[in-house]
Amino acid sequence: QVQLVESGGGLVQAGGSLRLSCAASGRTFRSFHMGWFRQAPGKEREFVAAISWGGASTFYAGSVKGRFTISRDSAKNTVFLQMNSLKPEDTAVYYCAADPDMGELRRTVSEYEYWGQGTQVTVSS
Repeated sequence: QVQLVESGGGLVQAGGSLRLSCAASGRTFRSFHMGWFRQAPGKEREFVAAISWGGASTFYAGSVKGRFTISRDSAKNTVFLQMNSLKPEDTAVYYCAADPDMGELRRTVSEYEYWGQGTQVTVSS
């Protein structure tokens, strides 16, 4: 069992930066791929970024590539999402998720087994 708690969301102006954190509990955290997703009002939850269990591989949605960076600190059981050059269209609730399958990095909501409660990110124009 893994419990995930996100933090770091808030209100920021366009062009600004935020760093989201996801604290995980459970000894098996180090063996999970981790992902960030987001959901804007009236829209489906969408993939943002993923990082492999060892941190060697990452994968990004095209809309955030070059602006967002996912990383993990396994010693602290924490995953981060550094978000730079934020745009109003990045406004959403951001969710951290864990995938116990140690194969390829995945980007589908249904393939992630554990989810946090989400943290709101609002980017003003």
